[in-house]
Amino acid sequence: MSPGPASVVRPEQPGAPQTALTNVNGAWAYLRAGPGEQYRVIGDIEDKSILRYFPHSRTQNDWVWVEQSWRAGWLAAFVVDFEPFEDWPCQPDQLPTPYDGRVAVWHWKGAVLQDNSIDELAQRLNRVAPHVTEVFVKISDSTQQTGADWQGRWDSKAELALTGPESIDRWVSALGRYGMNFHAWCVARGLDSEAETDLIVQACQRPGVRSLILDVEPYAGFWTGGREGIRPFMLRIRRQIPGNFHIGISVDPRRHHFRHIWPEEWRPFVDSVHPQVYWVTFGVLPEVALREAWDVWQDYGLPIIPVLQADAESAEIRVAHTLARLRYGAPGTALWRLGVIGEAQFREVSESDNPVDDTPVSPVVRNGAMVLVRPDDAGFAKGSYLGEEGFGSFPGPLGWPVWYRPTQASRSLAWAHWTPTLERSITCEVAVFVPEDHASTQNASYQLQGVRGATSPVAVEVDQSRYNNQWVTLGVYALDSAESGAGSVFVTDMTGEDDRELAIDAVRWREFPGGSLNPENGNNSDHLADGYDSPVGAVGERRGSRMWPGDWQARDSFGQLAERPGSEEGYLPGVNLGHGDSAARNTVFACASGIVTFAGHLPGVGATLIIRHDPLRGSGRVLCSRYMHIEGIQVQIGDRVQRGEQIASAAQAAGGQDHRLHFDLCATSALERQPGHWPGRNFLALIRNYIDPHDFIAGHRPAGSGLSG
Repeated sequence: MSPGPASVVRPEQPGAPQTALTNVNGAWAYLRAGPGEQYRVIGDIEDKSILRYFPHSRTQNDWVWVEQSWRAGWLAAFVVDFEPFEDWPCQPDQLPTPYDGRVAVWHWKGAVLQDNSIDELAQRLNRVAPHVTEVFVKISDSTQQTGADWQGRWDSKAELALTGPESIDRWVSALGRYGMNFHAWCVARGLDSEAETDLIVQACQRPGVRSLILDVEPYAGFWTGGREGIRPFMLRIRRQIPGNFHIGISVDPRRHHFRHIWPEEWRPFVDSVHPQVYWVTFGVLPEVALREAWDVWQDYGLPIIPVLQADAESAEIRVAHTLARLRYGAPGTALWRLGVIGEAQFREVSESDNPVDDTPVSPVVRNGAMVLVRPDDAGFAKGSYLGEEGFGSFPGPLGWPVWYRPTQASRSLAWAHWTPTLERSITCEVAVFVPEDHASTQNASYQLQGVRGATSPVAVEVDQSRYNNQWVTLGVYALDSAESGAGSVFVTDMTGEDDRELAIDAVRWREFPGGSLNPENGNNSDHLADGYDSPVGAVGERRGSRMWPGDWQARDSFGQLAERPGSEEGYLPGVNLGHGDSAARNTVFACASGIVTFAGHLPGVGATLIIRHDPLRGSGRVLCSRYMHIEGIQVQIGDRVQRGEQIASAAQAAGGQDHRLHFDLCATSALERQPGHWPGRNFLALIRNYIDPHDFIAGHRPAGSGLSG
């Protein structure tokens, strides 16, 4: 490919612009300096981003001039559909809500926060999320054992614990000092309607409480009052609070759950619906989860204010927020929840929804160095309080043994502990790996020690039954290395259940910019990938003019129907490379610099490696590469690798002399969440998560390579 002219060729009379949403046939499309592929790439246009495009500038070869924030250029209209703003519907004839034009964030309990007081929390929100003006605070809960009580009963951080009406007054006052509003929420259970509704009414009667949201879900631990209990429950509330007080319900919006919460019984008493659009949990794209939420609930006749999943990729949050506000006309949006959301995620939602402002946005480098403690590392320990451990084990998907044991309803019999080595105080994401097998508990309680400002361990509950070979974040925390055992994670088998299992796998600490877990590894914010190269071929061959050097060939190409090992035929998310030469030439190399996030065996697939690459110099693009059908893995999870570094060997094909390698590039977090992710026959899942390795590497070779396109 020729680099093309150096200057950007702008049309003399582009005509009037239209503001539109991009629907890209892939994860992104290249922005070029001129109307054709012979012009150099000057940037990327992401799927579901907003820009101005100029219909009258369309050329005969179907290129169109576009402008987006601080950049402008030519886009191939044959790979992008433009969805004009004027084509987007708004929710018609709806009464105003307290959430109109606003962004809200949900708060569960203080124990999961790094903040030590309401003022600290409000100050942090003002600093990292000035567009957030509404805070939904959990006020109460109830269980069979304890009955109804204020949420502070289950919160170990006294300054943030909500223990009664006076606590609500403190919250209202503190948030008000920073221009934020207090909204109450609780899980509606119906265990003791009189006691529950008394607490709710007390909260709603406090000055400054703007609304109430009832969490109504068709699962154990939620509403137990049946259809007949809903009307008396709601009448007790409505009769004691002002008639214009706003009440909403928050629901699992998937179609098969709709009838199980008896929505027609809640309808006379509520004013808005807050669907939990948790696309990561549901295993779908943000647009798919949003579409189902609106398809199911739009005929309910109430304003829809979606609750967006905050522990997701920031780009996915941007997509969800954009679609909710502009395509579906949501009056406002909310994020679930404080304790799992980072600054990058907060930045993806804005009050103005202005898609084409003139403020440059720098690429976000999300993660730095990484520390991993496996169940067979020196930093891991487990034991029993009774002397007999009673743990079972099995070979885990990451290549090491995983421990498990039955859960206990009312007392702890065994424990597990992970301790990292922190050489300085840092801010990092802490995550646990939940395997597919022996992980059925819904209430695993992980205790995190050494969180800056916390007077006791921070507890985070994880429903292991929801996950399948996935990393699950416990949140982002400032860890104080001066504290004994800083960052260590502790869990016991007491979950309140007696018929499930607790899986005990690895724990990961991944730094956010601003510090380093290990000075030898450096800080990922200092690293930029200088380009991408072929994962096969000798050093001299990779610098030559052939994409797949030597006698390596693409036996199967991107998007071709092919059979995954141990699975059915589906779209190939990468390329299958093969050669018939000697084993001495079958070395597999890292295609770019980055950090190994997976190195182990996958069921039905075999040895697999995944690398999360450093941001690409110039664009800041972050990709993951995956290498399958390999052997002799030479790196471990957490290792930093450089482009061209040997990481494994291509395995020999069964029954023949050929060596094979499956290689793909992922443009989303799919491989970080699920190392074995595969699109199957879902073409949308293919093009939204993966890109053609041949085309991408051709356009992003490092300096000095003989191939430019």
